Amino acid sequence: MAYEIEMLPKEKVFLDPVHNYIHIQHKVILDLINSKEFQRLRRVKQLGTTSFTFHGAEHSRFTHSIGVYDITRQICDNFQRNYPSKNENDGLWNDDERIVALCAALLHDVGHGPYSHTFEHIFDTDHEKWTQEIITSDKTEINQILKKVSPDLPDKVASVIAKTYPNPQVVQMISSQIDADRMDYLLRDAYFTGTEYGMFDLKRILRMMRPYSQGIVFDASGMHAVEDYLICRYQMYQQVYFHPVSRGMEVVLTKLLKRAKDLFDTNQLEKFELSNFLMPFFRNDVDIDDYLRLDDGILNTYFSIWQDSPDAILRDLSSRFLNRKPFKSVEYSSDTEHLLPTLANIVENAGFEKNYYTSTNTNFDLPYDIYDPKKQKNRTQIELVQADGTFIELSTVSPLVEALSGRFTGDERFYFPKSMLKNQTNDIFNDAYLEFQSHIRNNKII
Repeated sequence: MAYEIEMLPKEKVFLDPVHNYIHIQHKVILDLINSKEFQRLRRVKQLGTTSFTFHGAEHSRFTHSIGVYDITRQICDNFQRNYPSKNENDGLWNDDERIVALCAALLHDVGHGPYSHTFEHIFDTDHEKWTQEIITSDKTEINQILKKVSPDLPDKVASVIAKTYPNPQVVQMISSQIDADRMDYLLRDAYFTGTEYGMFDLKRILRMMRPYSQGIVFDASGMHAVEDYLICRYQMYQQVYFHPVSRGMEVVLTKLLKRAKDLFDTNQLEKFELSNFLMPFFRNDVDIDDYLRLDDGILNTYFSIWQDSPDAILRDLSSRFLNRKPFKSVEYSSDTEHLLPTLANIVENAGFEKNYYTSTNTNFDLPYDIYDPKKQKNRTQIELVQADGTFIELSTVSPLVEALSGRFTGDERFYFPKSMLKNQTNDIFNDAYLEFQSHIRNNKII
């Protein structure tokens, strides 16, 4: 369905450190950016606790979302200029899909809560479901703005997030193994963390993208640019996203929120100062207004207040988080995993309640997935179109990608208070502790 889209009388630009000028041409996009739900993303960090390790990583979901919009706009421009549809069944780009794609790109992260994935784990929320709710609820400014264009536009945009939208080209622009979302966050996160190995040739990749009936393919001549992107993604996960210190702060945050929730569940938190912001989450009775009130600043304010809590654990964990006192960690394997319960008990005997001061943290990523008919869910594999018009899957012609395909990379770590690394003579530190210390000495403690 073609929409009558109001254009801005004069193009607006946002000056961006990654993409230079970001161009806003449609009134609906500018209105969405100015909505209160989208402005909330200024107050949610893109990388959560990573800024405790890479001090420049203070950028927000707001800046990332606008970047995803701009990459999607460039894809649409390329498709319309070079691969416009001539008839309904030719599998090329129908520019009537542009506004759905642009809105979905801009709004794809609008449902992220404070500290994103850590918050989701504790309070059992799902940012993609909340994104769809924010888009489709008649209580939001975003919904009203989309409805001014067309009554069915909110549902269409939400279906792109849900990956049920009937046009696979639009879905794959936003969600695939090489999409606008990933391309922006890799470049943006590399820029703000100062990690140059996260940089790849965005312009070359965009030029090599082509629409077809089942989604998006890449010209075979651009294979090396796609390889470079996948290697950059691999490096960013290993060196930035899975950094042990960032995860150590994430563990502190997880245990802090868990302690607060446990105190509430036993009617002990209400005795101390507690506003209404977190009450609905503790009670598991959250509506959209409750969800949209929260951001990183709100949680940090709670943590500051809780530094004076009468509960020693809540007080200590709040101080550790605000003052960057991460838990230390050691990598473990199937050979040493049997030591972990004993080590947790040793930590508790040393004066730290193990439920709040020990944790396992597992981070694995699949750099590139290939189709497996035995899997219930498969990622969209990357296809190359050759000079004769035939398609070939990337890993079959790229030894680099083949080496990454279907192989999870990452590690498993046991986290504990830093003081457990000091020399101890107490009898509670038994042979299992000494054995684990030997394991620690043979592996770098980070």
